[in-house]
Amino acid sequence: MPASGHDIIERTAEVPLTDGRRQRVLYAAAPQPRAILIMFPGGAGDIGLDESGTIRHGDNFVVRTRALWVKHGYAVVIPDTIDGANLRGSRSSPQYAALARDLVAFAHRQAPAPVFLLGTSQGAIAALNGAAHAAPGAISGVILTESVSRLGGSGETVFSAGPETVRVPALVVANRDDRCDVAPPEDAPRIAAAMTASPDVHVAEISGGTARSTRTCGSLTPHGYFGIETAVVDMIAAWIDRHR
Repeated sequence: MPASGHDIIERTAEVPLTDGRRQRVLYAAAPQPRAILIMFPGGAGDIGLDESGTIRHGDNFVVRTRALWVKHGYAVVIPDTIDGANLRGSRSSPQYAALARDLVAFAHRQAPAPVFLLGTSQGAIAALNGAAHAAPGAISGVILTESVSRLGGSGETVFSAGPETVRVPALVVANRDDRCDVAPPEDAPRIAAAMTASPDVHVAEISGGTARSTRTCGSLTPHGYFGIETAVVDMIAAWIDRHR
């Protein structure tokens, strides 16, 4: 059942990584979550999460919608960057795939629920990389929203992350009104087609959103689903529930 507001549990955690570092994450959950979503923010990936749970940079779609996911009865894991590092250009790397595996292991320690990876914009590269290198049975699916599919300043796209080795169900969400030059909605079918080993790939096209930011790739624009968050979360949640 969906969670009510007073049922939401939110805390920070320091996840030990296999390379000896520690990754700070925000964990928000309904009691007995039905699924756990590891959600990778876009941009540089730095959300400014401190030990108390305060977030300095909370505009990104996956950060500002966390309560909506919890109301669906899910738990969410949102990683910050380590020491404020800029993740641009590193999300498709083997090192980041290893970090994603550590996050999946952390998620499984929190509750006996299926784990999904979800990434938006630059974070879609991280989610796809994690799915491409996940151990068999470790995750139940991957969701890519407004994926970076054209080369820009980061020097990497979702195609850099091994889409042909994704072996779990995948959802590719594309907003027809997205004007971000490195994440054109017309590339969604090409992203889906690249996941040749996935047993079930679906493209979901949406439209709408408003722009508060002047940057077309900003979080508070149609690229970040600004103004249509509830509809987008509901649509993705329906897909997740079919694949749990």
